[in-house]
Amino acid sequence: MSSPGEYYNSLPPITKAYGTLCLFTTVANQLGLVAPVHIALFPQLVLKQFQIWRLISNFFFLGGFSINFGIRLLMIARYGVQLEKGPFERRTADFLWMMIFGSFTLLVLSVIPFFWTPFLGVSLVFMLLYLWSREFPNANISLYGLVTLKAFYLPWAMLALDVIFGSPIMPDLLGIIAGHLYYFLTVLHPLATGKNYLKTPKWVNKIVARWRIGAPVASVRQAGGVGAAGPGAGGGVGGGGAYSSARAPPESSNTAFRGRSYRLTD
Repeated sequence: MSSPGEYYNSLPPITKAYGTLCLFTTVANQLGLVAPVHIALFPQLVLKQFQIWRLISNFFFLGGFSINFGIRLLMIARYGVQLEKGPFERRTADFLWMMIFGSFTLLVLSVIPFFWTPFLGVSLVFMLLYLWSREFPNANISLYGLVTLKAFYLPWAMLALDVIFGSPIMPDLLGIIAGHLYYFLTVLHPLATGKNYLKTPKWVNKIVARWRIGAPVASVRQAGGVGAAGPGAGGGVGGGGAYSSARAPPESSNTAFRGRSYRLTD
């Protein structure tokens, strides 16, 4: 059994960085070093007082130390890691672009007063959960040991639990919307038309290469344009010819997860 340090070092770079920043932000809040009001997303302060950092800082706050915070952090460590190590293996630039696109989508949605929420960290985590559920829809999930369901329904089950326990529904719903938009643009639309309008930009690949983040970009691209075999085929998320590097065939990325049971909490 690996030590906590070995486990942490084994985590993929983007998920590790995001989870670490979320943890540090909550610790800083508990120690009184950072007040949530100073990092929350208030559009009027961004536009009128040019407090630009709020566009980024709000994504790193998942709330104070609580059961909900632990669950969100566990979701990053489980579903985010499985995405980055599975469908996005050796595609660090694509995973980073997915996170950037999801964050931008959430910011645009938050401009609408009905969708506004001061912190979008939970929404970004829910986007990861939604994409994982579409990539591995047939995985069996044990929800708190009470009920077993297919991974495809997990985001909606978690949303329902938040409603039952009195948590705000809007952050969860925003994450599902952003996740489905990314899935539609990279999987469903390319499958229907053969065209992908959400390819990873060159500047994202340059950042990954410049800072040597994750695995080096391979020169071999997926043949045939569309990289997904279809929804739930295990090769869906981030498909459509947007690959920055070679990846395993669609079925192989899902084989390790199909039919296996997962627990949301240990």
